[in-house]
Amino acid sequence: MAPSLPLLLLTLLLPISTTAGPDPQCTWSGQDQPGTTTLPVMHVFSPCSPFRPRASMSWEDTVLEMDSRDRARLIYLSSQLLVPKKSIVPLASGRRLLQSTTYIVRARVGSPAQTMFVSMDTSNDAAWIPCSGCVGCSSTVFNPARSPTFRSLSCRAAQCSQVPNPRCAGTKCAFNMTYGSSTFLASLSQDSLALAADVVRGYTFGCLRHVTGSSVPPQGLLGMGRGPLSLMSQTQPLYKSTFSYCLPSYKSLNFSGSLKLGPAGQPVRMTYTPLFTNPRRPSLYYVNLIGVRVGRHPVDVPRGALAFNPATGAGTVIDSGIAFTRLVAPVYEAVRDAVRRRVRAPVSRLGGFDTCYVGKVVVPTVTFVFEGMNMTLGEENVMIHSTSGSLSCLAMAAAPGAGVGTVDSVVNVIATMQQQNHRVVFDVPNKRLGVSREPCT
Repeated sequence: MAPSLPLLLLTLLLPISTTAGPDPQCTWSGQDQPGTTTLPVMHVFSPCSPFRPRASMSWEDTVLEMDSRDRARLIYLSSQLLVPKKSIVPLASGRRLLQSTTYIVRARVGSPAQTMFVSMDTSNDAAWIPCSGCVGCSSTVFNPARSPTFRSLSCRAAQCSQVPNPRCAGTKCAFNMTYGSSTFLASLSQDSLALAADVVRGYTFGCLRHVTGSSVPPQGLLGMGRGPLSLMSQTQPLYKSTFSYCLPSYKSLNFSGSLKLGPAGQPVRMTYTPLFTNPRRPSLYYVNLIGVRVGRHPVDVPRGALAFNPATGAGTVIDSGIAFTRLVAPVYEAVRDAVRRRVRAPVSRLGGFDTCYVGKVVVPTVTFVFEGMNMTLGEENVMIHSTSGSLSCLAMAAAPGAGVGTVDSVVNVIATMQQQNHRVVFDVPNKRLGVSREPCT
């Protein structure tokens, strides 16, 4: 989960040339239902992603890279612990992870519109995009000079008090923050934001002016968190603080996933678990994980290891940026040992993944038991397989670096590998989150 907390895990997106004509396979074929807004979603490693790596990587290197980026995002999330925080769109998958989200959507900014592929991050609030003249940004930037509806916000604007570390650059509001291993400076701005057929006038976002490090998504980020400058807050009259997504596999060839905005068109038959707010991390989506089953058997986890605690920030969050689920060490070890007992095959190791198998093995289901809802994971969500199929690893790990005051020691993160091919509904007004199986790869 969750990089820094506000990521859906920012994947290290490497820019590639996009001058060639569009691949006919890389198109959104979904159809909106009347009254709905749906955006295609793509993984950043997808063959159709503009951020896929230029050079091919071995399966082992890819997994290790994703694990490394996950760890960076967890550090980012931990940085949020003690700091008080003042329609359907297609989703795509990506490949090399930054400390930001691993899934991207198309957004159009300004008028006339300029298209950007932005990372979708449920742990961040404010949106930011690279603007012309930015130092350290990618080659694809938004040009405010081409949009007559663009304007900079002054230091007196109410929104200036809602960003981290606000400062005045003359009379204009600016802010800086750390994201994963990166830092950036942005000017607070407004312009039109178009998602599918919807146009939001005067959307507030950060115009990136200076970036250091490689964690910031190359074409920007769309914050889907719960803060005042998030997409859900700024579009509350339109989307009623409700959205859902189905995340495709990173092997998916096109925008097969989707982001549905607003209550219309959401699944009718859905089981839900309560959503909680943690004042220590108010932007995150907390749920109450009360147990885990491997096969049909409950896993014996230490009492209190899964408990939600608003005083410390402990609990379980759903995140769109972390690739592999992270469980606090006592819980992970109990789940891992239960899987090993069921598989009964020699175990090997790959980097931070300590339960890998050579050759074909029969893997049990893993069920996350939430208050009022179960999420049962088949092999595709439990194991990650090499391209040749000769090696497979349990796609979970212990949260690293458990220590006093760190997010790793107190937070479990349900990550994108486990969410793939599920519809996940965030119903904030009714304080609930729903999950159901939905193939979208």
